[in-house]
Amino acid sequence: MRDFLPADKAHREHVLSVIRSSYRAHGFDEIETPVVEDSARLHSGLGGDNEKLAFAVMKRALTTEDLRTAPDPLALADLGLRFDLTVPLARFYATHRAELPAVFRAIQIAPVWRAERPQKGRFRQFVQCDIDIIGEAGPAAEVELITATVATLEALGVSGATIRVNDRRILTSMLGIFGFDTGDHESVLITVDKLDKVGVEGVVAELRGKEVTPAAVDALEGFLQRPASGERTPFGVAGIRALTPEGTDEEVIAELAAIGDAVNSVYGTEVVEFDPWLVRGMGYYTGTIFEVAHPEFGYSLGGGGRYDGMIGRFLGTGVPAAGFSLGFERLIDAVHVADTTGTDATALVHDPDVPLAQLAALQKQLIAGGLRVRLERKPRNLAPLLAQLAASGFSRFAYVTAATTDASELEFRHLD
Repeated sequence: MRDFLPADKAHREHVLSVIRSSYRAHGFDEIETPVVEDSARLHSGLGGDNEKLAFAVMKRALTTEDLRTAPDPLALADLGLRFDLTVPLARFYATHRAELPAVFRAIQIAPVWRAERPQKGRFRQFVQCDIDIIGEAGPAAEVELITATVATLEALGVSGATIRVNDRRILTSMLGIFGFDTGDHESVLITVDKLDKVGVEGVVAELRGKEVTPAAVDALEGFLQRPASGERTPFGVAGIRALTPEGTDEEVIAELAAIGDAVNSVYGTEVVEFDPWLVRGMGYYTGTIFEVAHPEFGYSLGGGGRYDGMIGRFLGTGVPAAGFSLGFERLIDAVHVADTTGTDATALVHDPDVPLAQLAALQKQLIAGGLRVRLERKPRNLAPLLAQLAASGFSRFAYVTAATTDASELEFRHLD
């Protein structure tokens, strides 16, 4: 948990305002959900390993005996802090479906909580910036999500980022081709997801320590070590085929290629790249998955995918859905977009004997003209005050004496 000083808070809010503005320009509407959800909903199997990191809110009026005899600590909780914004969105849509359009485009920008071990880029309370499209079954949803995300990164001045894409169905198809049993797929993917960190040898060694088909591990190892496996190929059907084993689902390959081709044609460059070993750990993904990669960072700046099965768990009927989330706490380190909101921030540095009514009247006049105005009593040593004002985003100041009766009489000086 962290505090933010005024300058840090102002910077964060400015970045968030840019993100909101970009998302809204792409047709998304902002919603808000409670910070707490029913414990049973948060632990329904939709959140993957993040469910283990959820903060529980204990039931009221528990006794010592209740605490001693509880078969499971979760039995003592009826609520919990949300660990992401996707599970609350699914509940929100199931609750308000009749009031929403057939294809609903949502913005959620809000804090979430996880019992993480704090480290750089990972905190117990952090902000997520999500956009989701519910009700669109085709690849148009993915194209909208990716283009809105790329445009938002550009608006923030983050250049050089790429969107790595894959499809859970391609991963499942490949594992079947290699010979892994269906029941082993999730366990195998957890290991494959470590490929960037431990390399081929590390992945193979871990798989050999699991109770999975040895011949399947041999087949995967041979595929990963093939001479062409490290080559970069252009996006498209041919490029995806070159990076996947023969027999991979052709229909899914064509759909994924159409998404990448559409986005890349908009930007005239390969913003979207196919990564056959992109996994993403959330168990609710059913199709396309994507992550934001940047050469200056060893971690993703965001990610998302299609989760067609989640809302049906709450609604009782299937509803297609896909979403993209920017990792705000990581992104804030990469953002250097100028904040011009403080260019008219003005301080009125007044003598102690200036009447309060006079100061209030001057402040009101300037605010009516569109300025941000702060009243500051003139200290003996003015330099520290001016430095503090500049650090807080104020661009100028003016002296006020008892003789100053109208804002037109003020002489403004810039804070350098």
